[in-house]
Amino acid sequence: FVVRGSQPMEALAKGVRVWVSDPAQVWKSGEISDIDQGLIKVISEDGKETTFDTSKNELPLPRNPAILEGVDDLTDLSFLNEPEVLHSLRVRFLEHNVIYTYCGIVLLAVNPYASLPLYTPDVISAYSGKALGELEPHIFAIAEDAFSCMARHKKNQSIIVSGESGAGKTVSAKYAMRYFATVGGAAAETQIEKKVLASNPIMEAIGNAKTTRNDNSSRFGKYIQIIFDKQHHIVGAHMRTYLLEKSRVVFQAATERNYHIFYQLCACAEDPALADLELAEPDEFFYTKQGGDMTIPNVDDVAEFRRTTEALATLGVSDVDQHQIFSILAALLHLGNMSIVAKSRRVEDARIPEDDSHAAVAARLLGVDLTMLTKWLTNRKIQTGKEVVTKPLLVDEAVRSRNALAKHVYARLFDWIVDSVNQSLLPSEKLLHNPFIGVLDIYG
Repeated sequence: FVVRGSQPMEALAKGVRVWVSDPAQVWKSGEISDIDQGLIKVISEDGKETTFDTSKNELPLPRNPAILEGVDDLTDLSFLNEPEVLHSLRVRFLEHNVIYTYCGIVLLAVNPYASLPLYTPDVISAYSGKALGELEPHIFAIAEDAFSCMARHKKNQSIIVSGESGAGKTVSAKYAMRYFATVGGAAAETQIEKKVLASNPIMEAIGNAKTTRNDNSSRFGKYIQIIFDKQHHIVGAHMRTYLLEKSRVVFQAATERNYHIFYQLCACAEDPALADLELAEPDEFFYTKQGGDMTIPNVDDVAEFRRTTEALATLGVSDVDQHQIFSILAALLHLGNMSIVAKSRRVEDARIPEDDSHAAVAARLLGVDLTMLTKWLTNRKIQTGKEVVTKPLLVDEAVRSRNALAKHVYARLFDWIVDSVNQSLLPSEKLLHNPFIGVLDIYG
């Protein structure tokens, strides 16, 4: 929607304010000082002179009048170009203390990296029933527009939440879902809206992680359909996930973390209910310590684990199933700590020592035979015609085999949890034919 290109020469004259590209500030303001023989000279605010040669299609981008600075809809600008979009967002954020701006039907959000009192029940009530543009730009206005269009036109709607990592997509998607859960409250006995909201902490625990740009970055894409009945009450929901970052299970870059759930489990290592998992601090597990920074400021992993278990209970996941989930996750941590070494100085084939305690715990928690686990992590089958040959792996190959197993198991567990969430959110497959509003949250 941002038009970046040459403006008509009629818009450029001596004394007109324009934008000049700058390597440090990206764009800086200036004023045309002279136009002569196809050369446009611009004096920027810092006193530097820049010359544009119109014969080479070089033109400065004009600025809007001062009266248009900070408008709540960018389509109201006389000139809609890259520097004007960035400047308008900057003015609104720093001078007007607002994070939302419209560009037609598109809502732009600037992540404040702070909690703001913009999402209370009173604010939801204020936007309910209001047309888009009637109040200040807000994620609730977009959600209300989708809700009213579905109700009025009897057509399904979708909200696409996109942006780079750290832009605030996941939080925006959560607030949209909160709005629908409030204005489309289901019958009291179903409590489906509570289940819809309970899916958030579960998916964040198993699908979000700390990155260099974001303490709660979604490492998967999610499309959730909020399903309504003829009275526009929520009767169910259905989730689809995409592109889970499996590599994070076995590797994290500097200052980054693995998925939150691993650190939540380690934080509760002393819990008697988890004693059989034989957990420890995250800096004692290879799969959780590689980033070097295992905590997140102002985040209590014990409290977050409690939120995760409560959300699982809300969605009907039994204590037994929860413990099985945590057992598999703990098994992956022990899997990452297994010693894979060469058989001897002369023989480079990989082996796992018989007294490796982590291998024993991993096998027990996964419910597999220890001998078979260690054998097939360090060997592979090769079929040549009708003959099957067992070939030993080198140490590096065995490590890759171990990591591949960990990634595969985590991905299958992730899919199982998503299926369990969907079974709780969708009482009947027939509801998929009902009206719905989709919310797409895709990372990257």
